[in-house]
Formats: sequence, structure tokens, C-alpha cells
Amino acid sequence: MKIVSLVIMIVAVSSAAITASIASKPKVRESMIVSSSWLGTHLSDKSLVLLHVGDKDEFLAGHIPGAQFIALADISKPRGEGLALELPPIEQLRTTFEKLGVSDDSRIVIYFGKDWVSPTARVFLTLDYLGLGNSTAILDGGLPAWRTEGRPVTTTVAVAKVGRINAKANTNIIVDSEWVRKNLNNESVRILDARAPQFYSGAEAGRMPRAGHILGAKSIPFSSLVEDSNNKFKSPEALRALFSTAGVEQKASVATYCHIGQ
Repeated sequence: MKIVSLVIMIVAVSSAAITASIASKPKVRESMIVSSSWLGTHLSDKSLVLLHVGDKDEFLAGHIPGAQFIALADISKPRGEGLALELPPIEQLRTTFEKLGVSDDSRIVIYFGKDWVSPTARVFLTLDYLGLGNSTAILDGGLPAWRTEGRPVTTTVAVAKVGRINAKANTNIIVDSEWVRKNLNNESVRILDARAPQFYSGAEAGRMPRAGHILGAKSIPFSSLVEDSNNKFKSPEALRALFSTAGVEQKASVATYCHIGQ
């Protein structure tokens, strides 16, 4: 089975596209994003698992107390065994996150160390794929926002207590290239390209075999979903306007992609 390598911000996709029905009366899922203030209040919660996404040396030089470092290689097939950042078997993912302290009852918060916005979304997607999306959030603004507010950082790497994950995998959020091909002309499906505009237009190929975008796809660059100054998510109203302009109706199913799956 051929698989395309696709992604979106917040609900990201690895080596595939996401399919998510938007409720007829959409509500803001505030639990998907937490502030530095919220995290500061809950930093000592026993159920909290913090995951740092970024450069390993950067993590060792200073991170939020209690955080565990996670690399994209930890949650992807090895090079040569699949597409870039392709999701590995579910059991392998469970083992990876259990070693980082994740359990079914954990409250998981992911944050980027500098500006690794899209890799952070890839980690979120993986946890959602494992069935833990409802208990996972992204720290708005990441470590830079945390530091700007003068909150504590440490060089001490905490020892994680091994967790246990029994959650049922949410595999229906992943689709393959054949699904995309069959739905190119489906009026109830919207396909969104999360790459920078020059890759969508075909002005640059981006090291891909061919330049351009999937037939009928609309452009919503991942960078347009956050503020330029601090990488914090834009308001729900601004985000709704972006998706509305791209023709995403409330009842549409949405497939999203990028270069490789962040």
C-alpha cells in the first residue's frame, strides 16, 4: 500500500492524511492548548507528563522541570524502512511513550524548545493516533514563552517512571494515498496543503520528485496558524476565517499534508 507523507498543525499527520469531521456547531477545544500560566500551576501534578521537542543539546542546556526529551526518530520508522517520519507499528509507539512515563491517565503537555512548531504537532498527532489525544495538549508559545515569563528551567534530567498504555488506537485519523485519490472529487472532502506558499504553487520543488500540489488542494501554510512574533496560536476567530477562506465547511472531512509528515 502506497502512503503519502502528510501533515497539519495542531492535529498533524505522519506519512498520511488526517480525516476529521468538524461538528455542525464547532466548539473551541481549549484543552488542546495550555498556557504557561496553566502549566506553572499544574507543574507538580502527579499525572503530568511533559515532553520537550527540539534539539537534544538545547534540552540538556535548559528545559522545563520534569520534562522528558522526545526525538522524531523515537516515533518514526528507521531510515530505509519507510518514508520519512512514517509511523511505526502501534506497539512500538506504546513502548516509546511508556518509557517516557505516559499512561492512560496521564495529562500530557508537549512543548517546543525553540521554534520546532511542526515537529511538536507531529508528536501530538502520534499521541492522538494512540488514542490519547483527548488528554494531550501543546504549550502555547513553547519554551520561549515559558522563559519570557521568568518561569523556572533546569539542566537536571528527571528519571521517568515507566507508564502503561492500554488506550485503543485512533487509527481512523490516518488515510493512505489511495483514499486521497478516490476522494479528489468528493464534494464532502477538503484537502489542505500545509506547506509554505512557494511549494504549493510549484515555484520550488522542495527536494520532492515533482513540484506543485495535490489536485484540488487548498493552501493553508502551517506558519499562518500562529503569530509571527511568538509562535502562539492565533485566536479561534482568526483560525476559523483561514479555514473558511479555504472552503472548509463545518461538515466537511479534511485531509491535510506537507512535505514529509510533521
